Amino acid sequence: MKNVLNGLAALGLGLAVATAADAAEFPIKKPVEQDWSFAGPFGTYDKGQLQRGFKVYREVCAACHSMNLVAFRNLTDLGYSDAQVRAIAAEYEVEDGPDDAGDMYMRPAKPSDRFPAPFANPQQAAASNSGAVPPDFSLIAKARAVERGFPTFVFDIFTQYAEAGPDYIHALLTGYSDVTEGHEVPAGTYYNPYFLSSASLAMAPPLSEGMVTYDDGAPETVDQYARDISAFLMWAAEPHMEARKSTGFVVMIFLLLFGGLVYLTKRKIWSDAH
Repeated sequence: MKNVLNGLAALGLGLAVATAADAAEFPIKKPVEQDWSFAGPFGTYDKGQLQRGFKVYREVCAACHSMNLVAFRNLTDLGYSDAQVRAIAAEYEVEDGPDDAGDMYMRPAKPSDRFPAPFANPQQAAASNSGAVPPDFSLIAKARAVERGFPTFVFDIFTQYAEAGPDYIHALLTGYSDVTEGHEVPAGTYYNPYFLSSASLAMAPPLSEGMVTYDDGAPETVDQYARDISAFLMWAAEPHMEARKSTGFVVMIFLLLFGGLVYLTKRKIWSDAH
């Protein structure tokens, strides 16, 4: 039963290639909890980091991974102006139509359009990626997470830990290494002890030092790239997180005051009872 559950584990960032020699549970190593600006009940997104993460997505990840649920106009949340969003959208082409002749045609994207997928269909995506369809990035930061187990998850309730997805993505992107003793991986795959489904995956290490140029002076390292794209994907999965936390704080204050008023009312009503 345990092997069946492992076989049904969600695909991570690439194609899982399980081997009979892998007897350990996956991931072999647990992701390390990172320090995120959006963590905790009062966390907020760092717009500078989100813009850097968006740049990493455009220059590295977008060649294989779609973001079908994110529209260009959503980029205003990252601090871009309407003019900048229109300029970014115009760099892409989307299919539209039919025209008067009944034919579909390509046109420059508008802010209301969603990011176009890099492949025309899943079959084309699989054919270009060793038979695996690269997962869509729209919700991946909420869909990919490693169970932290008892008693850690109990403390997570009180700390409001909800960053397991970004922690996992960061660990995966920075976790490629040489094969350790006791593990064998098929030819053409890459060992990564943080991968959820196997000891190796078909996706080669996507990040390397200096591959993306930052304009704000941030370090151009694999660790920084991984942090920035992880934060960006968290925003893509939960763009209204800041509003949710703000509303939640107000609701908690209201409930505390309401509870106090109910208690005082009860004391008043029953003060003369014997």
